[in-house]
Amino acid sequence: MKIVVVIDSMKGCLSSTDANQAAADGIRSVFPDADIVQIPVSDGGEGFIDAFYAAIGGTLQEVTVRDPMMRFITAKYLLCREEAVIEIAQASGLTLLTEEERNPMVATSYGTGQLIADAIKKGAKRIIVGLGGSATSDAGVGMLRALIDAFAKQGRFDDIAELRDIQFTIASDVKNPLFGAQGAAHIFAPQKGATPEMVELLDARAQKFAEVSAKHFGYDCSSAEGAGAAGGLGYAFLQYLHASCRPGIEVMLETARFCDIIKDADLVITGEGSADSQTLMGKLPVGVLQQSGDVPVCLIAGRIRDKEALLQAGFSDVKCINPEGISLQEAMHPEIARKHILATMRDLLSKRK
Repeated sequence: MKIVVVIDSMKGCLSSTDANQAAADGIRSVFPDADIVQIPVSDGGEGFIDAFYAAIGGTLQEVTVRDPMMRFITAKYLLCREEAVIEIAQASGLTLLTEEERNPMVATSYGTGQLIADAIKKGAKRIIVGLGGSATSDAGVGMLRALIDAFAKQGRFDDIAELRDIQFTIASDVKNPLFGAQGAAHIFAPQKGATPEMVELLDARAQKFAEVSAKHFGYDCSSAEGAGAAGGLGYAFLQYLHASCRPGIEVMLETARFCDIIKDADLVITGEGSADSQTLMGKLPVGVLQQSGDVPVCLIAGRIRDKEALLQAGFSDVKCINPEGISLQEAMHPEIARKHILATMRDLLSKRK
């Protein structure tokens, strides 16, 4: 029996690698001789560079950059020959700030620009950027300023010759525009610390930046899918760096050669922290389902809602790893989660003996 395990990280609890390993241990307790293929994954947020490192190798580069409050920190990105993989949360992430520090009026994406500049200086020609978990809502202005500071002695973006042959891909499932009622500020800034007044100011600031940019370039990407990702950082990549925008899981599975791996598989196990009807709106498990063809896909999660909708979407089984009545605090403990994943796999696969 060949089983492919491709579980997303369970935020604040287990990484993708740890969740996969717990599932593999459960599988082996039932089928000791099973061929188990574990694929660490991320759709653009936490664990993005680690998942790519597992898929393609390369070297993790450590760089001193600025965090969202312009403090010096050490961040990393992946470099594999002429390809770089950058996770913006490394330099511009919400987890780098305390709750009291969260302020998208001030937070900057400057550090992400420093990571990009370092990758280019080290020979990267293709750069994949995961746009998850940002603390910023600066429409990418900070990132662009960092690129100008690194490459343009005259202080103008148009003078940066080093960017002309670089191919950018942004990995994001966000389809929101840059500004407006469904834009970056209104939809995402409140969770980054924005008050209602800040939201209006951020939205107006983004709209003004887009108007100036459109006049300068003669085209406007502010309404393109992905422009509102990462506080408008997606917009800066689309408008200024001519990036292509693709779903994170699509990029990840393609890199990991998922379609080749599952050709002779008997079962795929996927999962995430909480699964419901929102899972079907492009989250990682449904991306796995869509690319698994006729191979049965079982979905596990720490919390399950809308089970019937998930089954109707095509999952062969949908299992909650946690027993009824367990507290969230207990369920989020890494050792408890590992034990519950293992037990869930044992229960699921015992039926297949």
